[in-house]
Amino acid sequence: MQFTKLTEEEFRNFYNTRDERTFLQTVEIAKLRERAGWESHFVGVKKNNNIIAAAMLVSKKRHFGKKEFYSPRGFLLDYNDFSLLNFFTNELKKYVKNNNGYQFRMDPYIINVQRDSTGAEVKDGLNNLKIKKSLDKLGYKRVPNKEMEQVLWMYVLDVYNKSEEDILKNMKPNTRNTIRKTLKNGIEIKELKKEDLKEFYKIMVETGKRKGFSVRNLKYYEDMYDLFNKRGEIKYLITKLDLKKHINLLEKEKNKCIEEKNNLNEAKYNDGKKKALDKQIEGINKRIKQAEEIIKKDGSIITLSGSMFMLTQPEVVYLSSGNYEEYMSYNSQYLIQWEMIKYAIKNGFKRYNFYGITGNFDKNDKDYGIYEFKTGFNGYCEELIGEYVMPTSIFYYIFNIIHKLKK
Repeated sequence: MQFTKLTEEEFRNFYNTRDERTFLQTVEIAKLRERAGWESHFVGVKKNNNIIAAAMLVSKKRHFGKKEFYSPRGFLLDYNDFSLLNFFTNELKKYVKNNNGYQFRMDPYIINVQRDSTGAEVKDGLNNLKIKKSLDKLGYKRVPNKEMEQVLWMYVLDVYNKSEEDILKNMKPNTRNTIRKTLKNGIEIKELKKEDLKEFYKIMVETGKRKGFSVRNLKYYEDMYDLFNKRGEIKYLITKLDLKKHINLLEKEKNKCIEEKNNLNEAKYNDGKKKALDKQIEGINKRIKQAEEIIKKDGSIITLSGSMFMLTQPEVVYLSSGNYEEYMSYNSQYLIQWEMIKYAIKNGFKRYNFYGITGNFDKNDKDYGIYEFKTGFNGYCEELIGEYVMPTSIFYYIFNIIHKLKK
């Protein structure tokens, strides 16, 4: 086996053969990091002139000129092959040390234990305890959960070889019904070009203020577009609603209910149907009034929500989203999810990844609503093995002491 630097093309070709790949390991993410002052490195292991392991690394000066190295979502290799993992780790330690590095981090795209939709372990399911033991044996140190850079828990839906009908039928009834209602509302989905991203950014800023999270700057979203759009691996979608058209649809729905009620005879057994139709008509009138009030305040065409998706095989990743609080009752995020799930099915993706959840399944948790929304699509939880750091210099321990003293 030979440790070697790889060209971008060599790395990309090997990356495309790996099942455990994700957009965070791409050449494009390396270039994104370069725009933020990082250096990129592509390294690998060859055997008989064939690549059998690879990693994208980025590095940046931290303290006293010493560099931190990071491999987003870890190495592309068989982690169960201890001999290969050991060789690659030892060579990486030398490489990092020779390039003035004091540590390298990685957060492998490897499941810890298989879990179901509720987060419970699946009996006799996949378990990667062996890989964790190998990392411990090689000297990697597990980073505390709260200090990890990437998400640890995700919510995933398998879509490969499934039809739209299969996915819809398997959803929770409330989610399925909500999607059907949004389809009747006249909501339109618009894909944004780079020059339109300010509209998406505005949604994100408003959502961040409301929910108390920091939002990346507009340049990040523009850079991501530049890097991934040419390969068709990114989408920014927003939802819009023409309220005048929406009111027309509601009026038609109301007239249909009125006609249905008028066609019922006076027989006692129709009383229940009439009450149900009256309730439905009352609800439609409320929605019409709501739409008319919004038109007076905000105009007839409103933006409801926005989402950012990564489309790097083998999965579609629902990466970021936001919405305007006053329009949340239109449930446009359900429609966006359904459209992108259909896109994933049509384009041969294996997984639809709703991405981050907290891993806290307590209904009183402040972020429980995010998990609850995602579980409506009836997928399953994934817990990854976490982030690991490998010290390569005495400076790792010195910097740790300094950080503890600062805290």
